[in-house]
Amino acid sequence: MLIVTGTAASAIRDLSSRPDLPGGAGMRIAPLDDAASLLAVTPAERPASTDEVVEAEGARLFLDSAAAAYLHDKVLDVRLDDQGAVSFLITAPTR
Repeated sequence: MLIVTGTAASAIRDLSSRPDLPGGAGMRIAPLDDAASLLAVTPAERPASTDEVVEAEGARLFLDSAAAAYLHDKVLDVRLDDQGAVSFLITAPTR
């Protein structure tokens, strides 16, 4: 199962709490293209019918099936640049 750090959960809550999104919204992770070589993280009102839903510290993630398969044993974290822009990072868990 995907591990979501506290920092990532906070960023997901912030990004999915926009006024134009309903309560219960989250961030969806899905392949950016048909090759599935890149993943995109975008705000979503609700999960797609085939999405896996991951909840962590009040944050909701909707994982496309291809993304869920790739992320099942990973850690989702974030880094903020000097201007406060969020970059999501996927790493292997430390043992």
